[in-house]
Amino acid sequence: MIRRSGVDGAERLRELRGGCTPEQAWQLFDTLPTVRVEEITDGLWRGDELDTGHPWRGVLVESGWYGKRFDSADAVQPLVFSTPGGELFPVDPRRVPLFLAGKVPAVSLRPVRRSLGVLRPLLRVGTPRARLRDLEFRGKSSAAMIYDHLPIIDIFRRVDADTLLGVMDMRGPAQPYFFLLFRDSRTR
Repeated sequence: MIRRSGVDGAERLRELRGGCTPEQAWQLFDTLPTVRVEEITDGLWRGDELDTGHPWRGVLVESGWYGKRFDSADAVQPLVFSTPGGELFPVDPRRVPLFLAGKVPAVSLRPVRRSLGVLRPLLRVGTPRARLRDLEFRGKSSAAMIYDHLPIIDIFRRVDADTLLGVMDMRGPAQPYFFLLFRDSRTR
C-alpha cells in the first residue's frame, strides 16, 4: 500500500470522488503503484469517471457506458455499454461520436442510453478493438490500453486489488480525462 502523508491511494481517491482539479488527479495518479497487464486480464471492469471538470464530464456515463473488458493482452473491448435492461455489449469506439463530447450537454445523451436496446445491433462489435501493453508513462511502466483505430491510449495505475485509476492520453485535448475501473463481480 502506497502511503503519502498518512493517506493511502484508496482513501485519497474517496476524498477526490466529489470533484477535484486535474492537478490533484495527477498527484494521485503519480503516487499510485503500477499494475501489469497480466494482473488485469480477467474479464469485465465497471467504469466511472473522476470529475476534474473535463469537457467530457458525464458524457460516457450518461450515454450508457458500462466499462471495459480485458480478456487477454490482445482481446480487449475498450467500450462496453449497457442496455436499459442491463444487457452488456461491446461497441466499436469508431461508432461513438466522440467529437460531440464537450459540445453537447451530457444530459442530452440520456435518450441515447434509453435507445441502446434498439441501437445495439448497429453498435455491437464482435472482435476486439484494443490491446493491452505495459507502457512507460510519467516515469513508470504500467498497463495501458491502446485503441486499434483511434489515437488514444488509456494508462492505468492500481488503487487497490479491484480498482484502477485510468487516464486517457489523446492527441488534441489539453486537459486529461481521468476515469475509474472496478473489477466486476460478473468477471468471466
